[in-house]
Amino acid sequence: MRATESETREQTINSRWLTTIAIFMIILGIIAIIFPFFATITSTLVFGWVFIFAGIAQIVYAFQSKGAGQVAWKLILGLLYLLAGIFVLTDPLQGALAFTLVLGVTIFVQGIIQVSLAFQLRRISPNWGWMLVSGIAGIILGIFIWSSFPFSAFWLIGTWVGINLFFDGVWMLTLHSE
Repeated sequence: MRATESETREQTINSRWLTTIAIFMIILGIIAIIFPFFATITSTLVFGWVFIFAGIAQIVYAFQSKGAGQVAWKLILGLLYLLAGIFVLTDPLQGALAFTLVLGVTIFVQGIIQVSLAFQLRRISPNWGWMLVSGIAGIILGIFIWSSFPFSAFWLIGTWVGINLFFDGVWMLTLHSE
């Protein structure tokens, strides 16, 4: 099967766009790693807007539901999302603190769950050790976030966003450079 000239041109254009996006993501990642405080605040503000839009969507969804109980719970959830978004946007520093604390707790609890599951899988799966290592790493990272809190709140999220953007850009660049 031969590619037509228009297909080849389209692939070249798509490849250029992907390369451009990948390089842009790498640059954003490096900037976020160099300036983690600003990346943390920016990420917090983005999450605030996401919560506001999610709250509005949940409230609209609640009014389209049938049954008073369903409407009430969905409405409460929508209002919580909306209030969380407003809180984060009005005080992004406090929002960053809250996000970091929630992240630390989540990673710690996930680590505990993974360790527990790993021991349950040790007789079934020969690779259960990887889950155990991941769980232990999660517990250690969760403890690290707690022990360095609140100072970690001002660099942690921004640094992780930067690392994620950087590596996403790298894999996009290497995957589509063929």
